[in-house]
Amino acid sequence: MTATTNILVVGIGGQGVMTATEILAEAAIATGHDAKKTEVAGMAQRGGVVSSHLRFGSKVLSPQITPGTADVLLGFELAETMRWQHMLKPGAMTLMNTARLVPPVVELGLFDYPDDPLAEIRRTGNPVVAFDATRIAQELGDIRLGNTVMLGAIADHLPFPAETLLDGVLKRFHKKGEKLVNLNRLAFAAGRAAVGNAKETPPA
Repeated sequence: MTATTNILVVGIGGQGVMTATEILAEAAIATGHDAKKTEVAGMAQRGGVVSSHLRFGSKVLSPQITPGTADVLLGFELAETMRWQHMLKPGAMTLMNTARLVPPVVELGLFDYPDDPLAEIRRTGNPVVAFDATRIAQELGDIRLGNTVMLGAIADHLPFPAETLLDGVLKRFHKKGEKLVNLNRLAFAAGRAAVGNAKETPPA
């Protein structure tokens, strides 16, 4: 990581991309960083593509990540993760959900869904950790937990303790009852474990 950490979070509307970025930003601020974020959403509520930039460090002037400078790409959806590979700096990490969620632009025939996005991502030569966050969330009983699974996945690839990020996640649910807090704690742990168990593709 450089003095400023650049994290790009991408996916499809409804997956919680913006919420995840907000929680990451709050955790960075809680550990003394200056943080800036920005989002671009295309029909987010209808399943359109969503990207969210987060930059934090001792002093950050702009939230915009320029191509070739992202330290980590957190991909909530397979094809969207492929589409944003150009933003990574050489050797930067991709942490990605392998679930396919086809956006409306594909269903309308305006774009074709790639045949094998994961293979295309691995051809970049950057390290890739791929796992099925959607399946993990479903096994825990609620597909909406996928957001927390993804935050657990990035927790050990940040310049602050994973526990700080977990605290930020759980604060969101304290008023909604102990059951939901515990479910999100399990989802976070499952995301960390999934990354630990997944086979990383090393850089070429």
